[in-house]
Amino acid sequence: MFVSRVLRGVQSFIMSSKYNVVFVLGGPGAGKGTQCAKIVEEYGYLHLSAGDLLREERDEAGSEYGELIEGHIKNGTIVPVEITCSLLERAMKKSEKDNFLIDGFPRNQNNLEGWNKEMGEKVNLKFVLFFECPLDVCTQRCLDRGAAGSGRSDDNIESLKKRFETYMNATMPIIDHYDAINLVRTVNATGTPEEIFEEVKKLFS
Repeated sequence: MFVSRVLRGVQSFIMSSKYNVVFVLGGPGAGKGTQCAKIVEEYGYLHLSAGDLLREERDEAGSEYGELIEGHIKNGTIVPVEITCSLLERAMKKSEKDNFLIDGFPRNQNNLEGWNKEMGEKVNLKFVLFFECPLDVCTQRCLDRGAAGSGRSDDNIESLKKRFETYMNATMPIIDHYDAINLVRTVNATGTPEEIFEEVKKLFS
């Protein structure tokens, strides 16, 4: 009995010493960033956008990965997982926080395998928050964002076509993988940001 309690205590300590992670996935323009900002404000998570971290690294003077990252972003393809995992772990350590929203990752099978290899033992994956949104709605949101001066080199119709193709062919199978092990929580992302967040709150309460 005593040994059993000790083992449960050790297991509880190990779990509590890991980073708590929620993956946030959905197509380009599904509203991931907007909803993550609301979750941060309401629940105190730290929002890490894989795309933002990659863009910051690209813009960093003297970055050895800058040119490589820019090529992938413009072509709508996926940056090597070792780079993305390294940037995510560095940001998590630097923050000194425990609860994280990781937005836009993992995006393909290679991302998933690389994450499991590099970070699988260091995190407690709580669930995958999936924003489901029709591609025509996502496309219009991205084009509106670009027209409003988002400054993103991929908010244009040519890049969007490639990004949606990558999303359907590479990211949807990852969502299906997590859905098969009952880790996906799906939110309809076609409404207003406020309407969508009402649904999101039910998953964090």
